[in-house]
Amino acid sequence: MAEAEAETPKPVADKARNREITRRVIELFKPYKVQVLQTLGAVMLGVVLGLAPPLLLQKIIDDGLIAGDLGLIVNLSIWTVVLTLAGAGVTLLYGWLSVVMGQAIMCDLRLKLLLHLQKMSLRFFSSTRTGEVQTRMISDVQGVQQVLSNTLVDAVSNAAIVISSLVVMFYMDWRLTVLSIAMVPIFAVIGAWVGSFARNVRKGVQEQTDEVNSMIQETLSVSGILLTKTTGRLDVVSTKFDRENRKLAGWQVKVQLIQYLFFGMIRMITSLAPAFVYLLAGWLIVGQGDRSLTVGEIVAFTGLQIRMFFPITALLSLQVELLSSYALFDRLFQYLDLPPDVRQSENAVPLKIEEVRGRVEFQNVKFRYDDETEDWTINGVSFTAEPGQLVALVGPSGAGKTTLTYLIPRLYDAQEGSIRIDGQDTKDLTLDSLALAVGAVTQETYLLHASVRDNLLLARPDATQEQLEEACRMAAIHDHIVSLENGYDTTVGERGYKLSGGEKQRLAIARAILKNPRILILDEATSALDTRSERLIQESLARLMKGRTTFAIAHRLSTILDADLILVVRDGMVVESGRQEELLAKGGLFAELYNEQFRSQAERPGPEGSQEAETSR
Repeated sequence: MAEAEAETPKPVADKARNREITRRVIELFKPYKVQVLQTLGAVMLGVVLGLAPPLLLQKIIDDGLIAGDLGLIVNLSIWTVVLTLAGAGVTLLYGWLSVVMGQAIMCDLRLKLLLHLQKMSLRFFSSTRTGEVQTRMISDVQGVQQVLSNTLVDAVSNAAIVISSLVVMFYMDWRLTVLSIAMVPIFAVIGAWVGSFARNVRKGVQEQTDEVNSMIQETLSVSGILLTKTTGRLDVVSTKFDRENRKLAGWQVKVQLIQYLFFGMIRMITSLAPAFVYLLAGWLIVGQGDRSLTVGEIVAFTGLQIRMFFPITALLSLQVELLSSYALFDRLFQYLDLPPDVRQSENAVPLKIEEVRGRVEFQNVKFRYDDETEDWTINGVSFTAEPGQLVALVGPSGAGKTTLTYLIPRLYDAQEGSIRIDGQDTKDLTLDSLALAVGAVTQETYLLHASVRDNLLLARPDATQEQLEEACRMAAIHDHIVSLENGYDTTVGERGYKLSGGEKQRLAIARAILKNPRILILDEATSALDTRSERLIQESLARLMKGRTTFAIAHRLSTILDADLILVVRDGMVVESGRQEELLAKGGLFAELYNEQFRSQAERPGPEGSQEAETSR
């Protein structure tokens, strides 16, 4: 999707973007200030305890082993063990604190993403693959877990270890310390080079993961499996998946190569570093006759040196992790920064649901899906639906009927004109109250992979069992539900595939009945029903529509002939409007559709054709 794709950044823009990302990551920690302070306190205690073992080792060698004092050796060895265990315990404590805090931040980030994406209009979801959204919600957030859980703690603890170790090392011998510091730039150069490469690799991994996840979602969903099996082209699907999967494997190989390369070079340097210290110390003691250095100090110094090098390694590894994680944070923030094209006004007022009458006015409404095109999907539509009226929308496929109804609950926003409910512009109303006032039964019924009860409770979470059953009786689906193995607790399967098309649609109608909206949209609400099922719920729908403003889209004109107002839509415009008798008298598009449809139904052989013809009279 164009809005969510990032162009290849230039170096200066990269640095500016990284600073912005860093600032926003730090803001994620703000709600957890107390936990941050607790963790930092534990970190500092652990750093202090970590200095004790090398210093005690110096005393054990110089004052115990060389002096032959067994008691001192035993005493200092016990203290070494105690302080080492205490340090390990404190390390475990601040590790636990940081992980708990990091997981809390991850939950916040996922929730923020979910809530933000819920505010996006249908335009976003119709132009973005589900697999891409899933990758950013799950894989990308999981990818930054290490940063959120350990970055702050590791940065502070490792920096404190390096500084404290350097202080003690300077106190022991400044010459050996200068030698040790001289090796640090080697780490820095390696870290910067690997980090830059790692960022590009991480971005490539996630983008290819998008592609693979999208393919999995598309091909392994129930609809995808049906398509593959009915077309018999498993070879095409598997070949494409294998190609994309191998690309992902190639990126993953690069990730592992970076880790082996980086840590292999670091291990080599840390292994060689003590040898240089022993060489310089030997030259000072043997070659220069320097007696200020003791054996215990040299051993303790190399211990502190290793203690310093490992945090430096971790800091540079942290640099690599941070640089590569910028790609993930950037992808997440791209979604969070996407402006919803359907926004709630700051001064929006809620509709008082109990007072809504349901008068709907379209005033010269114009809408198009793509702002860059000059063609209008809805072009200058004006009409008024009075409270309680049944307004039928008819016309050829693709004329804009569904889009027209989607503008009422602001699933999309019109670029021009206004839509009013009881005299109030919908753009001045809160989105939540608007959603409660408008209900819909769409042509494509969507059910959760959950029980019948859970699917119904989406419309009214506080509904009682009696209210659920009453709604289902009105939709002529109750008897079928109780015949299922677990009744209302039966799981309907992914997208309701355990139910027939008609059963799914009747369940959706029951859900709309349960919601009890003042304005009702029926988009081919009976299209998946056979003649018997359709007749079963027509009376129920009539009761449901009573007292409500209803917009009904139907290709079968027999279902909307009693409409108070029929809008004939063609090419996004209302070309005719009125009652059935008026439109037939005009001899326009409605009369043409009417005559064509009922002529074909009357000519259709069998009882269904004769029944439809009878309905038309």
